[in-house]
Amino acid sequence: MPNYKTVFFTLGILQIILGISMIIPIIFQMIFNEIDSSFIGASIITIVFGVLFTLSNLDHQKKLNLQQAFLLTALSWLSIAVFGSLPFIFSDLELNVTDAFFESMSGITTTGSTIITNLNSCPKSILIWRAILQWLGGIGIIVMAITLMPIMNVGGMQLFKISSNDTSEKILPKSKQISQRLIIIYSILTLLCATFYKMFGMSYFDSLTHSMTTIATGGFSNYNQSIGYFQSASIEVTAIIFIILGSIPFITYIKFLSGNKKIFISDTQIKSFLKIILISIIILFIYLILKNKNISVEVLRQVSFNVVSILTGTGYVTHGFDDWGSFPLIFFLILMFIGGCAGSTACGIKIFRIQILYVFLVNQLKKIIYPRGIFIIKYDNNNVDDKFMSSIISFIYLYITIFFIITALLSLSGLDFITSISGAATSISNVGPGLGDLIGPNGNFSLMPDISKWILSLAMILGRLELFAILVLFLPSFWRN
Repeated sequence: MPNYKTVFFTLGILQIILGISMIIPIIFQMIFNEIDSSFIGASIITIVFGVLFTLSNLDHQKKLNLQQAFLLTALSWLSIAVFGSLPFIFSDLELNVTDAFFESMSGITTTGSTIITNLNSCPKSILIWRAILQWLGGIGIIVMAITLMPIMNVGGMQLFKISSNDTSEKILPKSKQISQRLIIIYSILTLLCATFYKMFGMSYFDSLTHSMTTIATGGFSNYNQSIGYFQSASIEVTAIIFIILGSIPFITYIKFLSGNKKIFISDTQIKSFLKIILISIIILFIYLILKNKNISVEVLRQVSFNVVSILTGTGYVTHGFDDWGSFPLIFFLILMFIGGCAGSTACGIKIFRIQILYVFLVNQLKKIIYPRGIFIIKYDNNNVDDKFMSSIISFIYLYITIFFIITALLSLSGLDFITSISGAATSISNVGPGLGDLIGPNGNFSLMPDISKWILSLAMILGRLELFAILVLFLPSFWRN
């Protein structure tokens, strides 16, 4: 009989941490005279459940096997989304269960889609809670991407295994050491971002919340106009810099601090990531010049910000790019799929998979020309074997297949084609805004049918947890000893 005490003990700890985190919005309620019982009640319920889970599983084993790792990954995000929705349900926003869960899932998966129609007048406690959810989701996915997912062999993530000798039984001891370093780095970047935001004109509150959602590449803002509310080039440049810092592999920060001073200029993923940003900006800038016959720094600024925001899945907006024409919309749809680097807060297919697939396709063409030739696929000085390659190809195939399935389901729920296809892309890629009048840069997800919101919530957690980490749980063979 399988023993899942370690899973539920860990879930209990996570719920206690989440419940304690709800004390922060209570403090802000006191500061801004918004006292109500929403966060007090939610905090008590969450902590009580966490304590019960922890106490009932004190005799858990000190190791985590592969089956438990998959289960813990899925249940962690689901349970946090459920308990994280309680403050929204209890608040004066009068959100139903569907809307509250959608907002919570969007936060913890760092997607950034929102159903709140008037953020400008939203209680400060709710705004800080949204930021906390995204901040926790950002550090959570970094820790899992670096410590758990390589062991789970999810979609080629085994390439980033910390040590070739690591096994699933060795996850917990090593992950504790690395997690501590990652949290420190993540916190320092957040504080630096908040400092620069404050320096360039944001209030203390805005700088804090926006720094948390910037480093998490989440995109939740305190205003309906997002970062465009501030109308500040300095704030936008700051956002671009820290979004990029949040979208590169966090293991490179550890390697840099360990003595590898050239890691940021030698890492294959980072170099390709920056190249994609630069090329995308040039393409869209030239397109807008030819279309509008106008060359200006303002246009370059808008293009640069939106390219970085969409590619990394952050979802901040400064300008309604949906009036740029049809080509930028298709281009942004492609960027949504690509995403940032593995081991970062960004989502999407990830840069390294695009790189390996490109090398694989080039090798296939070479084999046609030289049938007897032997071509070895390498990535970052590591040989890519057939098993690894099949993992990459199956992930990309499944990613595209699920995208079309989600699009079809959204269409069946009554949405138009543009809303369905962009909604599927923005949810599975954890971007935030979609395309069209309803969910575009100037809209939100509040008017969507409830069934559509549940479909999108499912797509969010699938995209955030690299698809396989969720889907494998539905295989009967997975649960057999």
